[in-house]
Amino acid sequence: MAIFKNRPEDLKEFGFGTKVYESNQRLITKNGRSNVTRKGLTFLEELSFYHSLITMSWWKFNLLVATAFFSVNIFFALLYYFVDINNINGMIATSNFDRFMEAFFFSTQSLTTVGYGRLNPVGITNSTIAAFESMMGLLAFALATGLLYGRFSRPVAKLLFSEVALIAPYRGMTGFMIRMANKRKHDLIEVEAQVIYSWVVIENEKEIRKFETLNLELQRISVLSATWTIVHPIDDNSPMKDLKENDFKTRNTEIILNIKAFDESFSQTVYSRTSYKYHEMVVGAKFIPAISPNPDGSVLVELDKISAFERV
Repeated sequence: MAIFKNRPEDLKEFGFGTKVYESNQRLITKNGRSNVTRKGLTFLEELSFYHSLITMSWWKFNLLVATAFFSVNIFFALLYYFVDINNINGMIATSNFDRFMEAFFFSTQSLTTVGYGRLNPVGITNSTIAAFESMMGLLAFALATGLLYGRFSRPVAKLLFSEVALIAPYRGMTGFMIRMANKRKHDLIEVEAQVIYSWVVIENEKEIRKFETLNLELQRISVLSATWTIVHPIDDNSPMKDLKENDFKTRNTEIILNIKAFDESFSQTVYSRTSYKYHEMVVGAKFIPAISPNPDGSVLVELDKISAFERV
């Protein structure tokens, strides 16, 4: 039986592949998502209701819930209206529109099982519709409650990354620098960083993407309470040594930053990532300090200055 061992070049493959599909291809978007579009699955195979509802933005989720609520009630109101509107006791409306609106509000009472008492169904048909709607409402609100709990309880790292990465003077040489901060009020502990340098070379008349993990001044810090400037010293062992600003563009450079931390509030590990293309890298600049003393004796972190830099 053949035993396959990892070769040194195998250890430099980070799951993106070495083939270049587009000259200006970006592997990771700024918000940390893989720049991948999946195709070839059926509609049902692509569906992932729970994942979509948990991860979508709050305004989309609220809009979806409100739209579903009004759509269901409009449907049942039409059902009550056209099946037998006269068999809903307690109606005081006379016009068709007002009678429909009463049916709509009766539907909201049945769906939520509130039942104020003035309106009530009479007969087998309307009572069956109201019973089915009540059962549907119980199930729907149980699902919505679970989704709300899942969204609130899901730990998410709210990290703020500098919009640009800098190559600045560093201890008699130069260093590649990215600054980050925690946007939440509680601290993150045991924060680890991994910086991957990706570039494109031509081998055998083909464009090949290569990867290298950069050595960091500090790969891990105990607590992220203020800001952290992640530094890769560009020394003799750095793959970025002697590269000029135009070289990063020629090589179609992309820097991928992976962050892993422990959220003490949720007692869970959280992850975050982002990337920087060559046009988001500034050579010959340094970050402007974003930390200053506060009059009340605390440390002031100005998050709006996280990307501020000056030329050197």
